[in-house]
Amino acid sequence: MLKSLSILAVLSLTLSLLLAYDAHSYLRAPIAAKKTQFEVEIERGASLTRISQQLHMAGVIPQPLYFQLWARIKKQTSQLKPGEYIFNETYTPRRILDAIVAGQVKKYQITIVEGKRLQDFLAHLQAHPKITQTVTDLEQLKTKLNIPQQHLEGLFFPDTYTFAAGTTDIELLRQSYQLMQTHLASTWQTRSSEVHLKTPYEALILASIVEKETSLASERARIAGVFLARLTKGMRLQTDPTVIYGLGDEFDGNLQRKHLRQDNPYNTYVRHGLPPSPIALVSKAALAAVMQPEITGELYFVAKQDGSHYFSKTYREHTEAVRKYQLN
Repeated sequence: MLKSLSILAVLSLTLSLLLAYDAHSYLRAPIAAKKTQFEVEIERGASLTRISQQLHMAGVIPQPLYFQLWARIKKQTSQLKPGEYIFNETYTPRRILDAIVAGQVKKYQITIVEGKRLQDFLAHLQAHPKITQTVTDLEQLKTKLNIPQQHLEGLFFPDTYTFAAGTTDIELLRQSYQLMQTHLASTWQTRSSEVHLKTPYEALILASIVEKETSLASERARIAGVFLARLTKGMRLQTDPTVIYGLGDEFDGNLQRKHLRQDNPYNTYVRHGLPPSPIALVSKAALAAVMQPEITGELYFVAKQDGSHYFSKTYREHTEAVRKYQLN
C-alpha cells in the first residue's frame, strides 16, 4: 500500500514538474507563426477568459489556459486594459500580458495646421474614425473646458497629437487648449519693451493676424513690427485677413473694395485697434514674432508675386510699391 502511494506521489510530482516546465517554456516562447504582425482589439469590460480566447483565435497564443493561470498568479486579472494592440512574432505570452496590463495600445496621430480656423480643427476631429465624438456645439465646448473668453477662435494650439482609438474629441481639445495657455504664458514673459500690448490675449490676436499675413518665417517678426508700430501711432491695421474673417460665409474667395468699406468688428480698414478675437490657429513661431518684433520704422507692406512682401516707411513709397507689385 505504502509502495503504491509512493509511486503515485512520484508520478504526481513528475507531472507537476513537467507542467511547470511546460508553462515556463510557454511563457518564454515567442509567437511561432508565419505572420509577422497580429492586431487584436480588446473590448472594454472583456473578461480574462474572453481575452485569452481572443488572443488564441487570432493566433497570438497557443494555450489560453496557461495565459489565464499566469495572469491569476500575477494577480493582474483586473488590470487588463482595453484597446487596439499590435504584436509581432518576437512577443512571448509573458510580454503580451505585460503589454495589455500596461495599456501599450496602438497609437494614431492627427495634425492640426496653424493658420486654419477652429471650425477646421473641429471638422478634422469629427472626420477621424478613431476619435469618439462628444462635442455638439461651441457653448458646450466652452463650458466643458471652463473657457472665460467670449470667442473660442485662436485658443487652441495647432500641433500633431497622438492618441489611442476611442479617445474623445474633448480630450484632444483640452490638451490643445492647455498647450496654448502654456505657450502663451511663457512667450508673454519674453516680450520686449517695444511691445505695448496690455494682455497676453491681445498678443494672441495680433499673432493670429501675423500668422495669416505671411507663411515666410523670415518675415513674421518684421510684419509684427509694422502692426505694433501702427497701433502705437493710432493708425488702423488695414489688414485683409481680418476683413475676410469678418465676412464669414459671405466671402467667396474674391475680396472686393466694397468689403473693405463694410463695417463689422473685424474690419480693420474702418475700425481702429485690434479685432475682438484671434482669426486663426496660432503657431508658437507667430507668438514669438509678436513678443520679439523687428521695429524698423516701417509702417506698410505689400505682397509681391513670389509670396514675399515689400516693406515701406512712407505712404508714398507704399503706393509706388502697390502700383509695381499689385497693379503692375
